[in-house]
Amino acid sequence: MPFIKINTNVAINSNTLTEIKTELGSLIRSIPGKSEEWLMIDIDDKQTMFFKGVSEECAMIEVKLYGSASSETLNNFTKRITALISKLLNIQPARIYVSYCFTSNRGYNGSNF
Repeated sequence: MPFIKINTNVAINSNTLTEIKTELGSLIRSIPGKSEEWLMIDIDDKQTMFFKGVSEECAMIEVKLYGSASSETLNNFTKRITALISKLLNIQPARIYVSYCFTSNRGYNGSNF
């Protein structure tokens, strides 16, 4: 039950949004037990954002996971999602943050897992 939120100050066209969605659906499988079937994605583009004091292209990616994942898995995921967003949105990797949050409780369809 992963959730990925991307905030960026870059404007994203509909074709690129679709490509991001498709690639994240594939990429999420690199985390054991996760799949596109349960993946929710929220993308907020054209945000007012500053990083290191300037408003150049940047992105904050939040990955929320039910359960946990190993450091090795997360390192791999960070490399891959950073490369993806850098490529598709033309953002330098050094201007992309990736944050992880884990929970043992997640509600769905009126009850908790």
